[in-house]
Amino acid sequence: MALLFVLLAGGVWIAISLGAVAWFGLQFFTSTPPEVNLFQTFWGSSASWTLAALPLFIWMGEILYRTKLSEEMFEGLAPWLTWLPGRLMHVNVLACGIFGTVSGSSAATCATIAKVALPELKKRGYDEKTALGSLCGAGTLGILLPPSIIMVVYAVAAEVSILKVFLAGFLPGFLLMALFSGYIIVWAWLHPGKTPREDMKLSFGEKLYRSRHLIPCVLLIVFIVWVMVIGWATATESAAYGVLGSLGIAWWAGGLSRETFWQSLMGATRLSCMIMFILAGAAFLSSCMAFTGIPKALAAWVASLEPNKYTLIAVLAGIYILLGTALDGVSMIVLTTSIVIPMIEKAGIDLVWFGIFIVLLVEIAEVTPPLGFNLFVLQTMSGRDSNYVAYASIPFFAMMVLCIALITVFPQIATWLPDALLGKPK
Repeated sequence: MALLFVLLAGGVWIAISLGAVAWFGLQFFTSTPPEVNLFQTFWGSSASWTLAALPLFIWMGEILYRTKLSEEMFEGLAPWLTWLPGRLMHVNVLACGIFGTVSGSSAATCATIAKVALPELKKRGYDEKTALGSLCGAGTLGILLPPSIIMVVYAVAAEVSILKVFLAGFLPGFLLMALFSGYIIVWAWLHPGKTPREDMKLSFGEKLYRSRHLIPCVLLIVFIVWVMVIGWATATESAAYGVLGSLGIAWWAGGLSRETFWQSLMGATRLSCMIMFILAGAAFLSSCMAFTGIPKALAAWVASLEPNKYTLIAVLAGIYILLGTALDGVSMIVLTTSIVIPMIEKAGIDLVWFGIFIVLLVEIAEVTPPLGFNLFVLQTMSGRDSNYVAYASIPFFAMMVLCIALITVFPQIATWLPDALLGKPK
C-alpha cells in the first residue's frame, strides 16, 4: 500500500502503478514468477466477451454527445415543467436523467446538458447558484442510470451479472432524481422571488410536438434493456444494438457526418483503452493479492470481529468518500474490489446491492473537491471557481447521502427489480 501511494503521488499512471505494485508483491512475497503472471492476467482480463460491452456503450454515448440531443431535450421537457415550483430548474434533473441513460458518463452528461441549460436559465433570470448545483448533482446520474460504464467495470471486477447491476440502478436512480427535484421544490417555496414567471402556454398537442425528438432516445434505452431482460441478447450484443440505434438517431437528427463519426470513434477508443489498461493492471494486482492471501486474511479478520453490517457499510462509505477526493471512479473500484469483495461476501451483503452502493459513492466523488470531475466541467462552462460550484452543490450532495442511507435501510430499493425480473440468487 505504501508503494502504491508513493507511485500515485509521484504522478505515475494508475495502470502502471498497479502493475508495479503487483510485480513487487509477487517478486518478494511469493514464489510465483511475476512475468508469467503478468502475461496471463493482462491477456485474461482483456480477452473477455463481457468486457466487450464497455467500448460499445462508450461509443454509443460519444455518438449522441455530438448530436443536438441536449438542445432538443431542453425544448421538449420545458413545456411540461412550468407548473412545478422551481419550473425550468427541473429540466436539469430530467434532462440529465434521460441523457445519462445513453451516455454512461457523469462528466459527459453534465457537460452536454449544461451547454444548453446554463445559458437558457441565465437568460430567463433563474438563480445561477441553484442552477449550477442542480447540474453538478444531476450530472452524476450518468453513471447510476444504466447502461453505465462504471456499472460494467464493477460487474466485471466483482464477477456479477451486468444485467442485474443495470436493473438494480433504475429505482435508486429514479429515487435520486425525485430527491433532487424535491429539494428544488422546497427551495422554490422558500425563495419565491428567485424563480421567474414563465409565460409559456401551449396546448397538449404543441407540447407533444416539441417533445417528439425525445421519443427515439427513450425507445433506444427501453429496447437495450428489454432485449437483455427477455434473453434475446447479451450485454455485449445489446451494446452493439445501442451503437446502431445511436447512429440512426444521429443521422435522423442531422448530426451524423464523417467528422462527427470519426471524433466519436476516436473518443471512445481513447477512453476504452484507458479503462481497460487500468482493469488489466488491477487484474494483475488482484492475482498478486490471491497469491499472498491478503484478501482471505482480511475477510477472516473482519469475520472474527463480528461487525454489525451497518458499521461495516459506514466504514466503507467513509473510505470511499476519502478515496474519491483523489481518484476517479474506475480507479476507486478496481483498486479496492479484490480486498473489499471477500469482506462483503463474508458479511452476507448482496454483491449487486453493493455495486449500487459503490456507484452512489462514486457519484459523490464527482462533486467532491479537489478532483470532482463535474466541478471542473462546470467551472469551465460557467466561468465560476470550482470552490463556488462545490458550495452550490452542497444541498445535492446531501441528497446523495440521503439516497445512500435510504438504500441501506431499505435494500429492496436496489434489489427488488433484478430479483423480480430475473429471480433471486439461490
